Amino acid sequence: MSLTTRILIGMMAGFLLGSVLHGLDLPDTHPIRAVFVDGFLDVGGKIFIASLKLLVVPLVFVSLVCGASNLSDGAAMGRVGGKALGLFLLTTAIAISLALLVSLTIKPGEGMSQEAPQSFEATEPPAFKDVVLDMFPTNPVAAMANGEMLQIIVFALLFGYAVAKSGAPGARIKAFFEDLNDVIMRLVVALIALAPYGVFCLMTTIFTALGWSEIGALAAYFFTVAGVLVLQLVVVYPLMFAALTRLSPMIFLRKMRAPMLFGFSTSSSSATLPVTLETVEQRIGVRNEVASFVVPLGATINMNGTAIMQGVATVFIAQYFNIALDLTDYVMVIVTATMAAIGTAGVPGVGLIMLTMVLQQVGLPVEGIMLIIGVDRLLDMARTIVNVAGDAMVATIVARSENKLDLERFADMNAGAELDN
Repeated sequence: MSLTTRILIGMMAGFLLGSVLHGLDLPDTHPIRAVFVDGFLDVGGKIFIASLKLLVVPLVFVSLVCGASNLSDGAAMGRVGGKALGLFLLTTAIAISLALLVSLTIKPGEGMSQEAPQSFEATEPPAFKDVVLDMFPTNPVAAMANGEMLQIIVFALLFGYAVAKSGAPGARIKAFFEDLNDVIMRLVVALIALAPYGVFCLMTTIFTALGWSEIGALAAYFFTVAGVLVLQLVVVYPLMFAALTRLSPMIFLRKMRAPMLFGFSTSSSSATLPVTLETVEQRIGVRNEVASFVVPLGATINMNGTAIMQGVATVFIAQYFNIALDLTDYVMVIVTATMAAIGTAGVPGVGLIMLTMVLQQVGLPVEGIMLIIGVDRLLDMARTIVNVAGDAMVATIVARSENKLDLERFADMNAGAELDN
């Protein structure tokens, strides 16, 4: 049985068990709830997430040093980075534009109660200048300890460039990092094998607590966001992939099944990063020097799924409060959300901060966020699929344009099959 099938079984079993336990409405002190769900399963799910996050910093740093030492030409490095950044911004702009278009057609907020929601304390977004300055570490060890991904990426690129230019000493360091990268990848494969059990724990815990009544009350909003996420994944991405690579998007999506399932289960592009990076290199065929740069960058700044949520939420909140927005306002929503994808990189609760920025930009009450928080947990799982697929798609497009995509490996459905066994 393949890994994808086992993950699906774990996911469905967790969904069914969690839904049954939620329907029983057990008190928090009941042994099944207190010991089995909030104890055993909750601990199992958190250990699974922690084990994935454990690999993120060493994997990104070591893999990126290897990639940068192979991509030693500064012009080539800048070209790869420029292409990746441009594509991430383009896909984000398309995502939020599509969300606004669909929302204005469906009108999910019309006819709802105008009772004032609870007060909401908006988190102050960081200034763009501060974000740019924070990209450059003063202490790389502290950056690794705190998981500051942009700082780690910058330091790894500089270190890898220095390794490539250091002659014989650099060659010895490079060989060490390549061996270390092989060891870390072996650890990734070992942890991936435990995924079905971790997914079962996570899904059971989530759906034991998640009430379907919240989804029913916000069905129009929920299904509008879900529908646009599906459009981005199965229409926008395949069209862009086919147009820019001249390759089959169906092969790409089939090979991305495991990372997308991981993303849905963990609700985190960063936690899914080890699986995404290994899949992009071993199954899709993107060379390490491109994959190790573009995929971690995308996990940090690419937020197509979050942008879709912002677009639908903006229209929903405006309609709920009967506040009319004109064309200029919608253009500002697109620009603000697209730039915020970079401007709020690495900030906890980034989706909430970005939505706060968008609502303030067009004069909507930030208290409206309280209307959608009830269903945001499940939607967060769905939009992580879009984010993860977008990271891999951009890496593949950039690799194709740089002649750093192994076309035979891409076409071979059995390539990297050990990841799915």
